Amino acid sequence: MSGDPAAALAPADRARLEAVLDLLAAERASVSSVTNPARAWRVHVADSLTGLDVEDLREASAIADIGSGAGFPGLPLAIALPAARVDLIESVGRKCGFIERAVDTARISNARVFNRRSEELAAGEGREAYDAVTARAVGRLSTLAELASPLLREGGVLIAWKGRRNAEEEAQVDRAAKTLAMRPERILAVGPYAGSEHRHLHVLRKIDPTPAGLPRRAGMAKKRPHG
Repeated sequence: MSGDPAAALAPADRARLEAVLDLLAAERASVSSVTNPARAWRVHVADSLTGLDVEDLREASAIADIGSGAGFPGLPLAIALPAARVDLIESVGRKCGFIERAVDTARISNARVFNRRSEELAAGEGREAYDAVTARAVGRLSTLAELASPLLREGGVLIAWKGRRNAEEEAQVDRAAKTLAMRPERILAVGPYAGSEHRHLHVLRKIDPTPAGLPRRAGMAKKRPHG
């Protein structure tokens, strides 16, 4: 698909997302730096929905959104993809509390919230349980690829929302790819419809079973990334 992904939303789905943004504007806990509904539509909703440019994400039955923050991209994707189960994984309790209220307010029956580290979920019931992993949180590509690998089924994809392209970061994930059983496949420039004019989506595919030793201890992927 191409063009503005938010333009394809049914009126009822747009209203549900507007209800989420109204809740965000009224939220007193610090869950996002962008809370004005008009600006949040572009920065959060339209940006999240650019992921629908990835066919594997549109066709996924089970999606894990890691580091969900205030629920983006997970909540918009759950509304846009009602046949998929979307699990929003966030380690900060107040942010999970907001996501849960948003799920109730917007009646998003296919979304679940996990107040866990992604490494913890990947070591248990989340291991190789997902067709797609999304990550809009700040983190190096090699870190995100490591967190996604044990959550993904073989053949599944990671979609990582990143800003301006960074040659060193891309080279690092290329070096780490074999160790993580993840192969960088393509990079989509989606700036015209995203919250950032330099927005790129990085798509990486899991090409082998989860390597031994993954997931590592919580925090290690960020502290000592592969590559």
